[in-house]
Amino acid sequence: MFAKQIGIDLGTANVLVYVRGKGIVLQEPSVVAISNVDNSILAVGNEARDMLGRTPGSVSVIRPMRDGVIADYVITEAMLRHFIEKVCGRLGLGLLRPQVMVCVPAGVTSVEQRAVHDATLQAGARAAYLIEEPLAAAIGAKIPIHVPSGNMVIDIGGGTTEAAVISLNGIVVAKSVRVAGNRLDDAIANYIKRKYNLMVGERMAEEIKIQIGSATPLDDELTMEVRGRDQVGGLPKTITMRSPEVREAISEPVSAIVAAARSVLEETPPELASDVIDKGIILTGGGALLRNIDRLLTQETGVPCYVAENPLACVAIGSGLALERIEVLRRNLPIVDN
Repeated sequence: MFAKQIGIDLGTANVLVYVRGKGIVLQEPSVVAISNVDNSILAVGNEARDMLGRTPGSVSVIRPMRDGVIADYVITEAMLRHFIEKVCGRLGLGLLRPQVMVCVPAGVTSVEQRAVHDATLQAGARAAYLIEEPLAAAIGAKIPIHVPSGNMVIDIGGGTTEAAVISLNGIVVAKSVRVAGNRLDDAIANYIKRKYNLMVGERMAEEIKIQIGSATPLDDELTMEVRGRDQVGGLPKTITMRSPEVREAISEPVSAIVAAARSVLEETPPELASDVIDKGIILTGGGALLRNIDRLLTQETGVPCYVAENPLACVAIGSGLALERIEVLRRNLPIVDN
């Protein structure tokens, strides 16, 4: 009986857990509900997300991760422990503590790296390793990163967008911007507030993005009924929103994502740049599911872009696979001194 090897994509919006030999075993929102009376944890993941915007004064629902890094250490540790226990079982956590590989955004500070590393150990891991998200995304997207050839990946998550060129198991050029899925949701909510005097919640904004959002014009534009609270009258109200409005709302954050991709391409050494032009850019992360984001990036960069096979799971799968080949990758992973 061996200790489990687990890869965790500790995202701003979602936590995904990959177990060696089993694949993705858990995918839940990184949301925690806590009691304001005694600070006890009431719910984690899906259960806590259902409470968003619907709680009494005695309960707070928070996201302990912000922009890909820990915003609340104690609650992140409790959330990690909950998910690791869910995967290993309490008994398994006591006897054979798992080896865990956790993703961090490229370019996070050493303090932020240590916070993730320590929280993982405190949550019950026997050994904790960190891997940068673009590297994990590339491994999860089945890109052959071990060869001396340039591969470019753009991971559009909930809190950060990571663009990187990878060669010989390491990141050559990378850029991380704190603009991603959550920023798109905020932009949609602010647009509706400005244009229609309608307050919509976080979940409704995300629903609009998923149902009718797009990065470029669609052949058949979509519409959706949006429910919220009228700012003027204070009563519930329903409006009909069209996809061109959503495009207008998210144009600024989408432009920031494109700018990050262009910035990486501009800094890429010529030999690797020619490889990237030949192979194209792979898109991963939940943001890659936005309609036509690949088409927009192709137009703006002049390099063909493709969405990975299972973009949401690439980072978690990659972190689990990286743990299996830790000896080869070790020198390219962030080092946290014990």
